[in-house]
Amino acid sequence: MNQQLAGFAPTPITARMENHGRSMLKVAMASGQDLYARTGSMVAYEGFVQYEPNPPGVRQVASQWVTGEGAPIMKCSGDGLLYLADYGADVVVINLNNDSLSVNGTNLLAFDAHLQWGVERVKGLAKFAGQGLWNVEIAGTGWVALTSRGTPIVVDCGRGEDETYVDPDALVAWSPNLKVKGKRSFKASSLVGRGSGEAYQMAFSGQGIVVVQPSEDSTDRLRVRG
Repeated sequence: MNQQLAGFAPTPITARMENHGRSMLKVAMASGQDLYARTGSMVAYEGFVQYEPNPPGVRQVASQWVTGEGAPIMKCSGDGLLYLADYGADVVVINLNNDSLSVNGTNLLAFDAHLQWGVERVKGLAKFAGQGLWNVEIAGTGWVALTSRGTPIVVDCGRGEDETYVDPDALVAWSPNLKVKGKRSFKASSLVGRGSGEAYQMAFSGQGIVVVQPSEDSTDRLRVRG
């Protein structure tokens, strides 16, 4: 039996963050290199790792992210290997190099605690889609892990002059320097998205990328787990 399961054993450490399969994140934890991760995303760990749900440093930054008790982020610290996952979603690992990224709050799995970050409502969308969409802007040099419902596509918005339109529920992340606005479409309402009536899209323009997942249903990821 051990021989049959050998292909699923932990792999040697090659980076701070890396994939173990498509749906699991492996993080090499070390003293002084704390991590912020989605609450409830821990599936296993080796060594000595401590967890602090809703830490003081997060409360004020993420106070408007969700309603109810606590922010959807926990602080992880210690030495060892930490494995994270989110309902079997694909995991995408990004190493920022003095760069920045805006992430849909429901798609953020983990990021280095030393990175600069903040939570804000996406401008230009609330008036079309009611409550709007929260995003987390992360900047600096360090590691970030995102989730995607299926293999995502990365669209380069700088290849042409036309705007790039994305269903808000399929949006994962985008370059913060892109111009963003909401668009309401009547004619496409029966073709775009899963709802009835008007269809809402986000229009991106400028130089940068947009990460889109092959799914428009994010209801299971909107829960705060603890």
